[in-house]
Amino acid sequence: MRENGFSLCLISKSAEETREIGRIIGEQLGAGDILALTGELGSGKTCITQGVARGIQVPDEYGITSPTFTLINEYPGRVMLYHMDMYRLTGPEDLADMGYEDYFYGDGLVVIEWAEKISDILPADNLYVSMRYLDESSREIRIAGDSGKAGKISAALKAGGFC
Repeated sequence: MRENGFSLCLISKSAEETREIGRIIGEQLGAGDILALTGELGSGKTCITQGVARGIQVPDEYGITSPTFTLINEYPGRVMLYHMDMYRLTGPEDLADMGYEDYFYGDGLVVIEWAEKISDILPADNLYVSMRYLDESSREIRIAGDSGKAGKISAALKAGGFC
């Protein structure tokens, strides 16, 4: 995970808390933002994405699931959510045919699970969330990025009772 000026570490004690942290993060994000998620299987990447979706007002009837086999799911909200999963990719060259630049430099919010697999092609001003499995219900969530954007998220998380 690259750190571009700001870093924050939280402990989530449940899937509900992880989704709530994601919702608060999503409320602070908008068109053109990229959220790069890293962490082992079961660390909560899809769970936090579910919260981000609610934070950008993706309607509840959309079940947010990991696009492991389709590579990308699209959801309408305050801004379009492009949810990508790089788990099955061997590296950034696998994205060439997908037209990833249209997503990365477009007018939606891009959330990328397994972002470490394509770290070489990610723009430098992303928000990074690294997740780590602690136990059955607890996860460590590290947020890093540009001090302006990440600082705004930190303030929102603090207002929400997480810092």
